[in-house]
Amino acid sequence: MTDAPDFPVRVRPEVAALPPYKQGKQAGAEAFKLSSNENPFDPLPGVLARVQAATALNRYPDATAARLRERLGERYGVGADGVHIGAGSVSILAQLVQATAGPGDEVMYAWRSFEAYPWLAVVAGANAVQVPLREGARHDLDAMAAAVTDRTRAIIVCSPNNPTGPIVTQAEFDAFIARVPADILVILDEAYAEFVTDPDAVSGAAVLAGGAHPNVVVLRTFSKAYGLAGLRVGYAVGHSRILDAARSTAIPLSVTAFGEEAALASLEVEDELLERVGVIAERRDRLAAALRDAGWSIPVAQGNFVWLPAGDETLAVATAFEEAGLIVRPFAGDGIRISVGEEESVDKVLRIAASVVKDLPEGHAGRGLA
Repeated sequence: MTDAPDFPVRVRPEVAALPPYKQGKQAGAEAFKLSSNENPFDPLPGVLARVQAATALNRYPDATAARLRERLGERYGVGADGVHIGAGSVSILAQLVQATAGPGDEVMYAWRSFEAYPWLAVVAGANAVQVPLREGARHDLDAMAAAVTDRTRAIIVCSPNNPTGPIVTQAEFDAFIARVPADILVILDEAYAEFVTDPDAVSGAAVLAGGAHPNVVVLRTFSKAYGLAGLRVGYAVGHSRILDAARSTAIPLSVTAFGEEAALASLEVEDELLERVGVIAERRDRLAAALRDAGWSIPVAQGNFVWLPAGDETLAVATAFEEAGLIVRPFAGDGIRISVGEEESVDKVLRIAASVVKDLPEGHAGRGLA
């Protein structure tokens, strides 16, 4: 425990040293918010109508989100007990880590990846094991498999990787899971899977098919492609007993009735929603290609964002975007994630990106051949 004078009570030292999660910066009325990987489209009218009709504010929601679990179970060919709903997929991540890892245990993930992963391990009292990304800002699954020890309890694989963008292929994941002991939890975080256009990408549904890998849990969310970030609904699919352990660590009643209703309504108009996802994917590919033409060397983008490896110049580059009314997400010392937003933002992003790349030092990792 720590009794440092700025804490009025005793706080675990590892938690005291942990920076709070930092949300993507909000944007003013005249700026484009490209910092949080949100869907730039509003929910479809039918979805909004369903949410507005859910007026029983004086009643608790269904703590199990049974209707949504049953609907998703049908999709994945599992029973309702093989689906778990949470207030965003990150809440389920926290539940799974707390259920499997404690003091002295290890939680492994690639780095850089989703910024919540480090504190998930620390809050559970476990040790975070970060395995550097390999060339192309991609997961090094060989190195991750080699880093497994008798203390490893959970491994997180993010595809496409947030914030850098590349996928893990099905072949890579299959080879990886064959090397991981069957009693270690492997969490396949597919928060951005709907935006993927690479046919070689890993598919959580394919991994789970037939029950061949009961130690794998797949995470998905309604926050990104389905445009429900403000309602916080994510889900996990996997072995029912693993999900029971997650349910045991969950804060009860954290998924609202509005969130469940919106998710169900979204599934009913999924074709129309995924048409919008196709628009975003096309916009992403166009943006990525233009950034390379402007002189940036950027990884393959398969989420709804692009990554500028700005390195030591990250904060200065981010300031240039912000001064131009573009709120982006800087990761000091590493790079900048830019969400694919409104069509009107694209030319503005490209204009600023082209102006700042010229100021990067010769030989900088962010500079391409242009």
